[in-house]
Amino acid sequence: PTCICHVQENVLQRVLQLPVVSSTCETLQRKYSSTKESHPLMASVCEVYERGVQGAGALAMWGMEPVVRRLEPQFAAANNLACRGLDHLEEKIPALQYPVDK
Repeated sequence: PTCICHVQENVLQRVLQLPVVSSTCETLQRKYSSTKESHPLMASVCEVYERGVQGAGALAMWGMEPVVRRLEPQFAAANNLACRGLDHLEEKIPALQYPVDK
């Protein structure tokens, strides 16, 4: 079977779009938001953590950019292989197409 990935699509995007994964992420996001709203102290801790993660992520991306550019062909090949594996999993495990509550 051929990979149904498009040039701009990657395996991570495809996994995040699976109903079982996206519904789980939505549920976790709702729980996280509701916890932040109901507990002011937790909200301030979460906001500090979120800012730290954003800063660390930006710094990591800046530092990794030259490496990522050099390894781009290998990433593309790994992405293609992972997409084919995901095609196979989606074909063999239909439950991946259902939200987590089903």
